[in-house]
Amino acid sequence: MSDLDVVGWREWISLPDLNLLAVRCKIDTGAATSAIHADDIEHFVRDGEDWARFIFRPFHRRGRKLKVHCEAPIIDSREVISSSGHAEERIVIRTLFRLGTQSDKAAWPIELTLADRSQLRFPMLLGRQAMQGRILVDSGSSYVLGQPTQPKDFYRAGPQ
Repeated sequence: MSDLDVVGWREWISLPDLNLLAVRCKIDTGAATSAIHADDIEHFVRDGEDWARFIFRPFHRRGRKLKVHCEAPIIDSREVISSSGHAEERIVIRTLFRLGTQSDKAAWPIELTLADRSQLRFPMLLGRQAMQGRILVDSGSSYVLGQPTQPKDFYRAGPQ
């Protein structure tokens, strides 16, 4: 058990394969799957493989127009039941996940569903499947791993 990283109920994380190096994330032990905010989701084929292209807006609730264009291989499409009880079909991608924003931290692959999280406080939710055997949650703490001083500097803005 001592090998587990202790995190708060919300943390900054990074998804280096998607070039998302500072993402506010809700750590949710009540959710099985993980999800990331995605706008304008497109399915396409690259080298015979199914891929998804989408836009991530890291600060969508703060009125900023920054958007990051992301692409990832599709590994599945699943029906997911939201916390409000609505079922919807979502694209599932696999990408590297890293706690915090420091590149010296270990990264591991997780599955993420692409969802419209624009009305939610956090653009990403980390569920139990991604945490299992790696993370211990201190529900009374926030940002145990620290906060980036200028998170907007972690993104390359795409076309506005």
